[in-house]
Amino acid sequence: MTKKQYPAGWSEARIRAVANHYETQSEDKAELEDEAAFSKPGQTVMVVPRKLVPEITRLIEKRRSGRRTQ
Repeated sequence: MTKKQYPAGWSEARIRAVANHYETQSEDKAELEDEAAFSKPGQTVMVVPRKLVPEITRLIEKRRSGRRTQ
């Protein structure tokens, strides 16, 4: 049997809780959550080709880890 590996700070319980949140969320609450995310100051939402997502994620993580060491 293979042991499951989760990202740092994540566990099976946390994943189940997040999944349950979105599976049981009403459409109205989902819409409000989306609107709040789109209006966060200092952030931008944009559409990018799916194949670029891994590279973008690496760049974000690289920048985050650089800030921690500075």
